[in-house]
Amino acid sequence: MNALHDVATEFPPQADLVRPREVESPGYWRQVRNRLSRDPVTIGAGTVLALIVLSALLAPLLAPYDPYQGSIMTRMKPVGFEGHPLGTDETGRDMLSRLLYGGRVSLLAGVAPVAAALAIGGTLGVVAGFFGGLVNTLIMRVTDVFYAFPSILLAIAICGLLGAGLVNTLISLTLVFIPPIIRISESVTTQVRAYDFVEAARASGARPMQLIRHQVLANVLGPILVYATSLVSLSIILAAGLSFLGLGVTPPTAEWGLMLNALRQAIYIDPVLAALPGAMIFVTSMCFNLISDGLRGAMDVRIRT
Repeated sequence: MNALHDVATEFPPQADLVRPREVESPGYWRQVRNRLSRDPVTIGAGTVLALIVLSALLAPLLAPYDPYQGSIMTRMKPVGFEGHPLGTDETGRDMLSRLLYGGRVSLLAGVAPVAAALAIGGTLGVVAGFFGGLVNTLIMRVTDVFYAFPSILLAIAICGLLGAGLVNTLISLTLVFIPPIIRISESVTTQVRAYDFVEAARASGARPMQLIRHQVLANVLGPILVYATSLVSLSIILAAGLSFLGLGVTPPTAEWGLMLNALRQAIYIDPVLAALPGAMIFVTSMCFNLISDGLRGAMDVRIRT
């Protein structure tokens, strides 16, 4: 009896056992969110970018003056002049108001072309990478033709053909960004197409569009979005460069590149005033680059938390 008691004590009944709690593994997008929340550089860049976007959206409420109304009596006033915290430009217009309104056009020129190129180029790249063969050859050879020209030269050529203006600038930048997005989309899709789960779904009778929608897109959207985010900063710089050359936004529209062009002679009079539009371009582009780097690191499945 004592032996049976000792065994019962050492191995209690199943109901008395303390079962360990099952720990659920966090999903992929939750891991991405957790990594981003622990990245101070990405959080800081996102905060600064959010402030820039909000200031541009709320420009009618924040701008102290009309951005298009100036006075010859107050032209080229320095930073801190009476009633003008950032001074005035070459025609006496308030620089703070011009910078706030200019953010609207510059951010639009940065985001809109990349979004349009992402929709067009991403679709063509996924189709080329998934179907391969003649479809891939046709799409990629046309893409290679555009790759023969540097981005800035291609944008200048298209704007020179279409003419200056905001709409033509958006069209030219969209055409510039379609080829690189096609290239990255095709490359990622070709890799995903060879995975076992795609072959298993194909063997089970799934149609090509079902494979693309349910198996391929979920695995290629991440790298494509990260790459597209890095293009936004380049789009802002290219749009500013076109305006600087007189091929982009036309005067008197408030746009950072156009303001930089108008104030290029003021660098000998007031360098701080002349550098303000360039500083806004630099800070905004840097924020997009840092956010892109943060997303790339957070979405890399090889990194262990």
